[in-house]
Amino acid sequence: MSTALQPVPMSPSPRLWRMRCAEVMAAAVVLAAVAGTGAGLAAGLAVAVAAAAAVAAAAGLALWFVRNRFRSWAYQERDEDLIVERGVLIRRLSVVPYGRMQFVDVTAGPVDRMFRLATVRLHTAAAASDARIPGLEREEAARLRDRLAALGEAKAAGL
Repeated sequence: MSTALQPVPMSPSPRLWRMRCAEVMAAAVVLAAVAGTGAGLAAGLAVAVAAAAAVAAAAGLALWFVRNRFRSWAYQERDEDLIVERGVLIRRLSVVPYGRMQFVDVTAGPVDRMFRLATVRLHTAAAASDARIPGLEREEAARLRDRLAALGEAKAAGL
């Protein structure tokens, strides 16, 4: 283990939080409209308002959970390995030695691309040890991918 000063843990981009908020709010608006309309047609205006209020309360709870989940993600590049932490109810710490990495993958779905985000996935021989870091800005994801690939090749070659 190195005695050198270790870098501070990094977190996903704040854009990930904005993206998750947009996802929750879009789902809440659609669900409130459907629930409110259905309840209004079936039981009247008071029930429609109550249904929309219930959806709003559920959206608030979902936002609270999503915020905690966003805050739980962290990663740290060390001399010999990469540490990935996550989890709200169950905390998970993954330590991936650079020499064990088989390949590093960067993915970005349509919503990720709208927010200029990407996810870095680390693949190792053991499927259970695969780690991912979501919500990185594209440039950081590319930098991390290139660095991890170079370190993985160097460690695997025994340099």
